[in-house]
Amino acid sequence: MSTPETTPSTPAAQAAQGAIAAAPDIAPNSTPDSPAENTPESAPAKAAQPRNPLHGVKLETMVVALADYFGWDELGQRIQIRCFQSDPSVGSSLKFLRKTPWAREKVESLYLFMLRDQRRNNEG
Repeated sequence: MSTPETTPSTPAAQAAQGAIAAAPDIAPNSTPDSPAENTPESAPAKAAQPRNPLHGVKLETMVVALADYFGWDELGQRIQIRCFQSDPSVGSSLKFLRKTPWAREKVESLYLFMLRDQRRNNEG
């Protein structure tokens, strides 16, 4: 008793089998010339927020800049949260600020104040 062959018997079935095997990397419902694949995802976001000074600034960058500019003691007085007052570190601050929207808003606001203050000091 011999086992039956698993290769398709008709030429159309063979062509379909070859096309399926040859095109595993092409996503369904997409064409190689589609504009979504040719444009970077960040390009529309930059055009949407051209005057937003917080756009593209990481939270870690903000916390480090504020700690350098004000120092942890003054930062803890300006924004009264424990991660700035009791054994402050960038890591613990980031962990808290990512989970607490109201505290993150305060940090973003103080960061914008710091940028304005730096501009004023450099101009005058």
